[in-house]
Amino acid sequence: MFLSNDIIHICCCNVFTAGAVGSNITPEQTIISSPEGSNTTLTCTYDDSADYLHWYQQKPQSGPEFLLLVIKSSNNVTKAKQLDPRISIKLHQDKKKVDLEIFPAAVSDSALYYCAMEPTVTQNSYTLYKK
Repeated sequence: MFLSNDIIHICCCNVFTAGAVGSNITPEQTIISSPEGSNTTLTCTYDDSADYLHWYQQKPQSGPEFLLLVIKSSNNVTKAKQLDPRISIKLHQDKKKVDLEIFPAAVSDSALYYCAMEPTVTQNSYTLYKK
């Protein structure tokens, strides 16, 4: 049995979808509790409209912070500037799933994690300008 400070609690509850109506990305689990030092994997399932798949982390009293992005067509990965080397992304195109892997997991990883997608076709073609 683990003490409460030896368990990490991860939520993957909220999801962002940018672009076309009907685009969808869904977490497979909403709450994960893992022992410290374990391999922890968060998985989201996406639909065919996804081209860019993102992961974000949100700690208490903070905004979401970018972790990783994978481009589905090329498997190219973009990482946050100071990404913890314990965190990685894995794309399973055959299953339409994207994983965020944390190994070894630490209590400090307890947070809310967001998976997000960007489709190539959007209904908003407006250009944004900075004044």
